[in-house]
Amino acid sequence: MSEIDFEKLAEIELRKDEAENADTEESKGSFATVSNGDAEISMSHPYYDVARHNIIHFVGDDNLGRKVIVFSCCHLPPSYQLNHSRLLEYLKYTLDQYVENDYTVVYFHYGLNSKNKPSLSWLQSAYKEFDRKYKKNLKALYIVHPTNFIKIIWNIFKPLISHKFGKKVIYLNYLTDLRDHLKYDQLNIPQEVIRHDENLRTKQKKKPPTPVKIPPPRPPLPTQQFGVSLQYLKAKNKGELIPPVMKHTVVYLKRKGKSVNFDEYEDIHIPAVILKTLLRELPEPLLTFATYDQIIGITSVESSLRVSSCKEIVHGLPEQNYAVLKFLICFLHVVSQESIFNKMTGSNLACVFGLNLIWSSQGTPSFSTLVPINLFVGLLIDFYPTIFSSRSVPGEQLP
Repeated sequence: MSEIDFEKLAEIELRKDEAENADTEESKGSFATVSNGDAEISMSHPYYDVARHNIIHFVGDDNLGRKVIVFSCCHLPPSYQLNHSRLLEYLKYTLDQYVENDYTVVYFHYGLNSKNKPSLSWLQSAYKEFDRKYKKNLKALYIVHPTNFIKIIWNIFKPLISHKFGKKVIYLNYLTDLRDHLKYDQLNIPQEVIRHDENLRTKQKKKPPTPVKIPPPRPPLPTQQFGVSLQYLKAKNKGELIPPVMKHTVVYLKRKGKSVNFDEYEDIHIPAVILKTLLRELPEPLLTFATYDQIIGITSVESSLRVSSCKEIVHGLPEQNYAVLKFLICFLHVVSQESIFNKMTGSNLACVFGLNLIWSSQGTPSFSTLVPINLFVGLLIDFYPTIFSSRSVPGEQLP
């Protein structure tokens, strides 16, 4: 299918969305398409002509402390009232204030229609304008209330979009899905979008539920290495304390010697990522849920006593957890000793592995927990000989 055909198809889908939304709005009562929200824009603003519509705005931080920028299509005025070149400039102007650090974008699709949508050529120009400077630190692009129009546009741009960027795009069908990722109450969601979400939910409730047969829980496969407990791995590997995947991965990475740099590993098949995935998919973190509160409290311990506190926490672990942790930290300590070549200091390695070693049983970590977790793991790496030398367990191995 040619690009022109795709564009025609996109236009058809957009008109379908308009017709469907128009029927709903008539039954609920109509409302204005353009709104200034709660924004107060000074007329001296360099992009007042665009900013006054409140299409783009900053709403604070997400659950991991990353800046959040919202784009609301329902605030787009008809195309003849808005210079789309200025819109692009304003979007870059806004992002330029945040792109030096990690950030997130939320795109509310509802409200885009045939009268206010930018042209396909504008979208292509916009994508090209946003070079690596903007894409590198973008951690997630949430597309809320996606429709077939979005799927068609995605197919048009697919040849231009890198696989790495594509993995950052997350589709959310309902507003409540945002709660898992963002601080929902501070998003300042347009009323039009909230009403649309309510309409979607009402329609969903009216649909008869599709019967789904839930298969009985399946026991782990005999050779399964991920998503199973350390105890299961030990039982399936003749009593070996160190999971085979971890042992083989560390052996491979040690052969790399001074060139080991975990920041360079991005593909999921790279050994370093396999190692982190193994740890993250354990049913319980390697450091166990029981130690979580103690680890989070490390920042309140006097500096001179922190290494002793770390040692006490680690020595309280079950034997296999301790043996696996000792094996891993020993390897990371060796890597950190070559930091002059690989830039992987203990603190850098802690940032890479911290959240894969400990997490709360209550759910998503907050930004405030990252500091103590990284501090704790950094101390384990830097003071490995002091923390681990006085305890050995039967069958333990070192890399």
